[in-house]
Amino acid sequence: MEKKDIVFGLDIGTRNVIGTVGYLDGEEFHVIAQNLKEHDTRAMLDGQIHDIGRVGATCEEVKKELQEQTGLTLSEVCIAAAGRVLRTITTHVELEFPEETVVTGEDLHTLDMLGIEQAGKEIKGDEDNKYKFFCVGYSTVKYYLNGDPFSSLEDHKADVIGEDIIVTFLPEDVVDGLYSAVGKAGLSVANLTLEPIAAINVAIPQNFRMLNIALIDVGAGTSDICVTKDGSIIAYGMIPMAGDELTEVLVHEFLVDFATAETIKRASTEGGDITYEDIMGISHTIKSEDVWKLTDPIMKKIAAEVAAKIKELNGDKSVSAAFVVGGGGKIHGFTDALADELKIVSERVALRGEEVMKNIIFEQDDIKKDSLLVTPIGICLNYYETKNNFIMIHFNGEMMKLYDNGQLTIVDAAMQAGFSAEQLFPRRGREINFTVNGVSRMIRGTEGESAVVKMNGKPVGINTPLEFNCDIELTPSTVGAGGNGTIADLAEFTTEYLYFTVCGHRVKCPKFVEVNGSMEPPTYSVKEGDVIETRPFYTVGQLAEFMDVNVDERYEILVNNRPSSLDSLVYENFVIDWTTTTPVAFGDYEAEEGEGLPEDFVPTEPETVSDVHTKMKDELLDMPVTINGKKVTLKGKKEYIFVDIYNVIDFDPSESNGRSLITMINGQKCGYSDTLQENDEVEIRWSSL
Repeated sequence: MEKKDIVFGLDIGTRNVIGTVGYLDGEEFHVIAQNLKEHDTRAMLDGQIHDIGRVGATCEEVKKELQEQTGLTLSEVCIAAAGRVLRTITTHVELEFPEETVVTGEDLHTLDMLGIEQAGKEIKGDEDNKYKFFCVGYSTVKYYLNGDPFSSLEDHKADVIGEDIIVTFLPEDVVDGLYSAVGKAGLSVANLTLEPIAAINVAIPQNFRMLNIALIDVGAGTSDICVTKDGSIIAYGMIPMAGDELTEVLVHEFLVDFATAETIKRASTEGGDITYEDIMGISHTIKSEDVWKLTDPIMKKIAAEVAAKIKELNGDKSVSAAFVVGGGGKIHGFTDALADELKIVSERVALRGEEVMKNIIFEQDDIKKDSLLVTPIGICLNYYETKNNFIMIHFNGEMMKLYDNGQLTIVDAAMQAGFSAEQLFPRRGREINFTVNGVSRMIRGTEGESAVVKMNGKPVGINTPLEFNCDIELTPSTVGAGGNGTIADLAEFTTEYLYFTVCGHRVKCPKFVEVNGSMEPPTYSVKEGDVIETRPFYTVGQLAEFMDVNVDERYEILVNNRPSSLDSLVYENFVIDWTTTTPVAFGDYEAEEGEGLPEDFVPTEPETVSDVHTKMKDELLDMPVTINGKKVTLKGKKEYIFVDIYNVIDFDPSESNGRSLITMINGQKCGYSDTLQENDEVEIRWSSL
C-alpha cells in the first residue's frame, strides 16, 4: 500500500479531537488507526476555536499517537467545520417585471440571487462587519405569484414573483481558525468539508438523498441538522440543546461531577442497573429507568425543538424520514419522541450506527462500530469524493477563496466579491409615471447592457460553472436611460382634435394640454407624477394664434352669434365669426367634409356642411344649472359638458398655486368632459393646501 492512498482525518469537536487514518479499497474503507484526545481546557466553545494554540497542541498529540501506531509520517489532514457554527438566514425577496411576463428559469435564478444578496446584507447587519461569510447552501421555502403562494412559478404569467428563501453561511474566521490550529500541529489542509456533509456521507447513501430526509447530529452542546432533497443537501440548521442538558440534570439529582454524570447517562442507554459514587464518596445502585424518568422532560423538549427546526428548514413541513447520529441521540426514547413531533411513524426515525458501517473495516480490535464514529469516518471519505471543498480563483485580478458546494458559478464568485444582483443583471432605466385625463400612464426606461464576463480570456455566460484556478474578468451591467417623452408624443395630443366653424369654414385644431393646472407647449418633457389633462376648449385669441391670423378688434367678434372677445372660450362645434387684418389660408387648417361632426348630423343632399352648421345653431338649447350655489343658464349649445360652465363663471383653472382642482356634479367627482343635465348641482373649487 502506497502512502498516497492513505487519508488522515481530524474531527475537531467541542469536547475532544478524534483522529482517523485509513484508506479506501474499492467500496470498503479500512480504518487502520484511531485516537481520541480530550481538550485539557475549554479551548473550544460550541464548535468554534477560541484558543488556537491549545487546540493545535491537542491536534499534534493525536497526530503523534497515530504516527506511532501506523509508522507513517502524517503531513496533510482532512478537517470539517462544525454545523453548529453555520449561520442560517430566512428572508423574503420579490422581483417585479415592467409588464406581465412569462416566468423563466433564468428569472427564478435571478430571484435566488436576490435572496442570497438580501440574506448577506442581513447577516452582515447582525455580525461584526470585519468578518466575511461563505454562502454554503440555500433552499427556496415558498414561491409567490403576484403575492399568492405557489408551489412552482416557471411558465406562469406574473407581474411580481417572490420567494421565501433559507440561506446558510459559514464565517470565514471559523475556516481560518481551523487552518491555523492544524498548522500549529505541523499539518496542511488537504480537504475541508462541513460536519453535516461528512456525517451524511456515511449515514445516508447517495441513492437515499433523492428523498426528503433529515439528519440530526446530537452532540454535546448543540444538535446539528441538515435536510436532503432531490439528491443534495438543501438546508442546514442547529438548536443550542443536546446531550449536555441531559447530563446536567443528572449532576444535580445524583450529586456527582460532570464526568460521572456522563458515565451514568451512557450506561442508561444499555438498560439494567447502574452503580456510581457521589461526591460524598457514597456508592449507589440505580436502575436505568430511574435515569430515564429524570431525562425524559429535557429529552422531549430537545426532540420538539429539533422537529420545529427541521420543519422550518424544510419549508414548514415535515420530512419523510430522519436519521440520528451522535452520542446525545442515543438517550432512551429520543427517536420515538422525535417521530411523534414530526408526525411520522417511529420506524422512519432511526439511530444510525453499526448498520451504516457495513463497508467500514476496523483493523483495530478494540474499536466498536458506533454512531459516534460516523462524522470522523465521513471526514475521511469526503476526501475521496471532493479532494478539496475550497477552490481558489482569480477574480478581476484578485485571488479569491470560495466554498465549493458542487454548484459554483460565476455569479457566486461575483457576489462573494461584493457585486450586487443589480450589477450582474441588466437594469431598465427609471420609468416615468403620470396620468392623462385621470388614466395612469407610464413611459419605460430603456434596457441596460448585460454584464460582460470572460473566463480565461473567453466570453462566457454569468451562470457558467467555475473551474479551479480560473481567471474571471467581469464588467458590471449598466442601467438603461430613464424614460423620456414630451407632450407632443402623447396619443391624445396627436389624435384628439377640436372642430370649430370659423367664418363658414370647418377648422381642425389639436387639443391644448394642461400639466398640473398650467398650460404647457408640445415640447414640455413629461415628469414623474405629472397630472396631464387635454383642454376641451380654446380662447378666441388662442384660436386666432393657431390659425396665424390677426383679428381686427374694431369689428364685432361673434361666438355662436353672440358678441364675444378674444378671451371668450370656444368649445367643440362652436361657430366663430370675425374680421381679420390679413388673409386667412383656410386650406392649412380646414377639416375634411363632415369631419368631426356628430353622427346624428350626417349631411344629406342638397344640404352642405354650411347648411348643417346653420341647422346646429337653430337647435342650440338654453339649460338651467346651479354652480357653487348660484343658479345660472347655459346657452348656445345642443349639449353641455362640465367645462361649459367656464362660459358663465369667472374662474381661471390655471391659477392653481400648487392646489388641486375639485370638480363635482350632484356631489359626485367628475371630469371636464362629463355631461351636464338640466338643474344639476355643480361645484368647482380649489383644494386646501
